[in-house]
Amino acid sequence: MALIDAISAAFGLLLSGDADLWHIVWVSVSTCLVALLIATPIAVGLGYLVATRFFPGRRIVIWLSQVALSFPTVLIGLLLYLVLSRQGPAGQLHWLFSQSGLIVGQVLIALPVLVAFTLAAVQAADPRLAETAITLGASRWRVMATMLREVRFGVMAAITNGFGRVISEVGCAMMVGGNIAGETRTITTAIALETSKGDFAQGIALGMVLIAIALVINAALLLLQGDAR
Repeated sequence: MALIDAISAAFGLLLSGDADLWHIVWVSVSTCLVALLIATPIAVGLGYLVATRFFPGRRIVIWLSQVALSFPTVLIGLLLYLVLSRQGPAGQLHWLFSQSGLIVGQVLIALPVLVAFTLAAVQAADPRLAETAITLGASRWRVMATMLREVRFGVMAAITNGFGRVISEVGCAMMVGGNIAGETRTITTAIALETSKGDFAQGIALGMVLIAIALVINAALLLLQGDAR
């Protein structure tokens, strides 16, 4: 299929409201959002604690959080596959090749991004803010809420980057989700499958959707930060 023909067919799929294509998009977006809802409170809390508390091994924890950013997602998928397989320690959950397993993998992928970005944002904040809050008698939870509000744009950037890393990864989704049509087939796994079959139209259409999602998410972040007019 010529490139022009493939692009034309891709626009046709998007404009015709192809049910299979938009269900793939729905599976990708919905599982990513659920994963972020689970990962964000945990990661932001961990990032804040590591940034504001001093304890033995703190530097090692920070180093490991940075190292985890470069972990290949296919390695995370392999480890999770071994855990969720029938012979694995969590095999009785029957989450392998299901949306639940897909979400668990996405949570593990998002956590290092959210922790690292939150850690960097809190460390960059003015320490006098926390000191002033403590002096005024604020509780630990109040101090934490005040600090996180001060670095809210950094936390938003963490969530945006976490979403981008999760929705664009293919290795873990392929291994843990199994790329099952109508169940665990995501945008990236569908692109890989359809391209390998020579169906470039659907791959291009899904690629356009992925780019559109990235543009919308980052535009929303810019608007919240007040950098867009």
